[in-house]
Amino acid sequence: MEASVILPILKKKLAFLSGGKDRRSGLILTIPLCLEQTNMDELSVTLDYLLSIPSEKCKARGFTVIVDGRKSQWNVVKTVVLMLQVILVSANKLTRYIEPCQLTEDFGGSLTYDHMDWLNKRLVFEKFTKESTSLLDELALINNGSDKGNQQEKERSVDLNFLPSVDPETVLQTGHELLSELQQRRFNGSDGGVSWSPMDDELLAQPQVMKLLDSLREQYTRYQEVCRQRSKRTQLEEIQQKVMQVVNWLEGPGSEQLRAQWGIGDSIRASQALQQKHEEIESQHSEWFAVYVELNQQIAALLNAGDEEDLVELKSLQQQLSDVCYRQASQLEFRQNLLQAALEFHGVAQDLSQQLDGLLGMLCVDVAPADGASIQQTLKLLEEKLKSVDVGLQGLREKGQGLLDQISNQASWAYGKDVTIENKENVDHIQGVMEDMQLRKQRCEDMVDVRRLKMLQMVQLFKCEEDAAQAVEWLSELLDALLKTHIRLGDDAQETKVLLEKHRKFVDVAQSTYDYGRQLLQATVVLCQSLRCTSRSSGDTLPRLNRVWKQFTIASEERVHRLEMAIAFHSNAEKILQDCPEEPEAINDEEQFDEIEAVGKSLLDRLTVPVVYPDGTEQYFGSPGDMASTAEHIRDRMKLVSLKRQQLRHPEMVTTES
Repeated sequence: MEASVILPILKKKLAFLSGGKDRRSGLILTIPLCLEQTNMDELSVTLDYLLSIPSEKCKARGFTVIVDGRKSQWNVVKTVVLMLQVILVSANKLTRYIEPCQLTEDFGGSLTYDHMDWLNKRLVFEKFTKESTSLLDELALINNGSDKGNQQEKERSVDLNFLPSVDPETVLQTGHELLSELQQRRFNGSDGGVSWSPMDDELLAQPQVMKLLDSLREQYTRYQEVCRQRSKRTQLEEIQQKVMQVVNWLEGPGSEQLRAQWGIGDSIRASQALQQKHEEIESQHSEWFAVYVELNQQIAALLNAGDEEDLVELKSLQQQLSDVCYRQASQLEFRQNLLQAALEFHGVAQDLSQQLDGLLGMLCVDVAPADGASIQQTLKLLEEKLKSVDVGLQGLREKGQGLLDQISNQASWAYGKDVTIENKENVDHIQGVMEDMQLRKQRCEDMVDVRRLKMLQMVQLFKCEEDAAQAVEWLSELLDALLKTHIRLGDDAQETKVLLEKHRKFVDVAQSTYDYGRQLLQATVVLCQSLRCTSRSSGDTLPRLNRVWKQFTIASEERVHRLEMAIAFHSNAEKILQDCPEEPEAINDEEQFDEIEAVGKSLLDRLTVPVVYPDGTEQYFGSPGDMASTAEHIRDRMKLVSLKRQQLRHPEMVTTES
């Protein structure tokens, strides 16, 4: 009888084995009666199941039955007592027969009992026992059949022989978990001594679990070995069959496909078409190479297993398969490299042809003057294109020679086929392309030399124009510096003379700048006549140059006049202030004083007058502040001269004041 069959009855806890023992080591069977009417049939079934659990040795020691009728009616208690033929004692006298530690809490003892926990463990145990027993029978049948069966039986499909009804790993795991639970719960220690757990080995048969696990491990190990041996034999047969399939295809249809492909094409499109065809061939080969890789791995795994009986056959298969695959792969790679080299050669030839076309188109277009920088950039671009053509032609020669070398080696795997005709056509095509590109390059180089000379003259023309414009800018800057920084008239005659000398040198620099600009403009006229073109700036730059030079000349002359007046003023003033003339010369001194005063006033008036250019525009020297500072210095000098004049007229006043 299994617990799962009567599970609803067992859950009612009509009776249970608590795990406790009497003084004779007999198991204690407890029947807890309740207020509700107890079904005697269910109680009988429960007792039959519980009494079937202990071992025969345990049954021989007898049982102590505790009928708890404290919550039930007497007629029910009486019925149970008569049915079991037990002796009635009161609850307080139980300790005469049973130690308190072997009694549950309901009877004042300390023994712990969880009925549902016990029932769940019992269900697990019975399930494991049932599954393991069935599995042992199946594994034994499989293992024995493998040992005794004939060759025909060994080759039988594994659907029935190799698949047990339950997973051995799962059953083993369940058994180990159950055994671990039993071993952990066997004893439940307490201060009063050792109390037996309801999961005692006598109740759940721990030795039986251990024995079943040992048997399962033994049979499962044999089963795994049987599966491994049969799997290995089947795998070896499959490998042999697949190896022959790969070898037969590579040496048959695969080789025929390669024999039919020899050309390299006469253009990029033709080479690409051949390469696409070769990729299709490679794709078909790849499928068989993938099978080869898989087979090689399988063979290597079997060789590592170390079964000597299969080593010779496996190595022979591996060697045969490797030789055929490597030879075919080498031929595919050679063909692919040849087509790739042809494609690269035609690609370089096409690029070079386009470069030559572009260079020729550039040379056929007349150069329109723009500016020096753009002409220089165009010249640089022309040189770069010519250099690029040189590099392209050199690359074409290298690619062509490499392709010729590969073609010369093509007969090494021609399978006896004469490829001389195909090779001659390919060689003639390659050499013809290289010779044609060389002639086209030479024609372009001759045209580049002519264009280079013309463009260099243009660069020189625009350089002259730019430098002439720069000369105008420099002259304008000199004019600006003259008006803004050449302001001072000097504190004395000597300083003013130094300023006048510096100014003349400044004018010489401006004169050189003007002459340089005129020379550049004359050079642009000559270059334009040589190039048969018109200058962009000759009509504008020359008037600007002359206009700025005229303005500079006017401003420079004004500067010279002011400095000369300042020299005359300072010289006379210094002469008066330094001399000590006698009274007879006072009349002459009066004339000198008047002259100094007149020159000073004229100089002051001139400071306020702007420089007037021919176009009517006006410019002042310096800022109003600079002008005021210069005028203030002149006035101070005039005051000193006036004071000197008073001293000469009234010497007694000076003496008295002294």
